[in-house]
Amino acid sequence: MKAAEATAKHRGLILETVQLRDANDLPKVASALKGKHVGGVIVLQGPTLFLEKAHILEITTRQRIPTFFMWREGAELGGLGSYGPSLVELWRRAASYTDKILRGTKPADLPVEQATTFELVINRKTAKALGLTIPPSLLARPDQVIE
Repeated sequence: MKAAEATAKHRGLILETVQLRDANDLPKVASALKGKHVGGVIVLQGPTLFLEKAHILEITTRQRIPTFFMWREGAELGGLGSYGPSLVELWRRAASYTDKILRGTKPADLPVEQATTFELVINRKTAKALGLTIPPSLLARPDQVIE
């Protein structure tokens, strides 16, 4: 968050955070967005945010707010895009660790790993619906463009 806040400040943007701890907080999120000139929403990681991605999109779509996720599933559901670790690759790594543990390796002997595979997904269909033009230079970079 500190890096995001510093970047926003440097670019003359206002970054406002809204906490979503569970589905009961969704009305609070919706009212926090209403009546403001919100340029976009970035949905960070967390189990609640992942599980409530469709409801978050419902709120932001109703208010015509571009929404960017950390997981490709958000872009596939109708978000403007996503950038983050590949969940499929993380699950593969978890399966590998499980296999090693089941074969007798002590969990404490396994190294801590960070994600190494990141995906950028752009949803042109959503961009078109929002009246946004994705620059060609950005369209050349994604791992997937949803038409």
